[in-house]
Amino acid sequence: MNNIQEKLIEDGKSVFAPTYNQLPIVLDGGKGVHVFDVEGNDYLDFSAGIAVNLLGYGDEGFSNALKRVIDNGIFHCSNIYWNKYSIEVANKLTNLSKMDQVFFCNSGTEANEAALKVARKYGKSKDINCTSVISMDHSFHGRTFGSLSTTGQAKYQESFFPLLEGVSYATYNDIKSVEALISSTTCAIIVEPIQGEGGIIPADKEFLQGLRELADKNDLILIFDEVQCGMGRTSEVFAFQSYGVTPDVVTLAKALGGGLPCGAMITKGKADNILIAGDHGSTFGGNLLAMAAASYVLDQISDKKFLNHVNLMSKYLVKKLYELKDKYPKQIVDIRGLGLMIGMQMTNPPQDIIKNCFDNKLLLLKAGTDVIRFVPPLVICESDIDEAISILDKAIEEVASK
Repeated sequence: MNNIQEKLIEDGKSVFAPTYNQLPIVLDGGKGVHVFDVEGNDYLDFSAGIAVNLLGYGDEGFSNALKRVIDNGIFHCSNIYWNKYSIEVANKLTNLSKMDQVFFCNSGTEANEAALKVARKYGKSKDINCTSVISMDHSFHGRTFGSLSTTGQAKYQESFFPLLEGVSYATYNDIKSVEALISSTTCAIIVEPIQGEGGIIPADKEFLQGLRELADKNDLILIFDEVQCGMGRTSEVFAFQSYGVTPDVVTLAKALGGGLPCGAMITKGKADNILIAGDHGSTFGGNLLAMAAASYVLDQISDKKFLNHVNLMSKYLVKKLYELKDKYPKQIVDIRGLGLMIGMQMTNPPQDIIKNCFDNKLLLLKAGTDVIRFVPPLVICESDIDEAISILDKAIEEVASK
């Protein structure tokens, strides 16, 4: 580390709660798919702020959308009043999703909390005991108590018991395991179309279709958590569109704001009009600055040329990763994912490989225990992928030779 970064990091350590294992880098700018630290070092970013910065860095149209709000002098007006930006974004979301109603918040865990409240209130409208939720093993839905309770990973939960009661966990991509858990107390099923933190595991189309059928048969609320996999990442605006299965509720965040805190819950049919005045709220949900960002993001990702680019870059990245798999069959187990949400499963935990890539100015993420996660900005091009693969190739070789 250089002196400026060392000093900043030491200052941060002295005042931050130690909730993150942060890398020794202080980011200070970016352009395209590259970010720069305070010393001017250039990193190729294939993490995108954990699938957030879908348009990369320095997008002039995005900046101008925010400046228009800033120049008007009002960023926040509370939800006691209307603002034109939130109405605009809600219309875009419902038109693009073919769903009905929107609730705005600030993050994915908040969006999932709202969805769980919809599910419970809907269940209780039928029977006061109809409050239980089925989630999936290895899922991740957030860190607040409701969403944490539906997260099927003990490592995130064990320090915080007791959690929300009435949550059970089925096996992902096993419809019979879900069906076996349904009872008269079940009000909802929550699922990620692609499990992110669990290891980049895409749902089988038949599994999501089966969940839709079970929800219809048993009058359950079907919730798709698209916090990480939505917003163009699968080469469709919404991940559910890649499967042809529409949920009752979809939750969004991360990329929706293009880098600003922004979350949303969208409902359809029987999930509409469940929450009424006083049932739920969010002080900053739908604020003008986040909504201006989301409006611009939605315009970009609803462009067919943009989505076609995502699809082409996905195919190219997957091709290059399979070439690495052929080169390192003892190190690489599997390549899986959808769009530009790809996982490379390794024989051993990949921390050393990710660290080597970091040292050589490539930013990557881990998922699960043994998967390298690729969630780059959706604006990457072939030369960016070639550069990343070159660095990754050398990293695998160096780590394997030790």
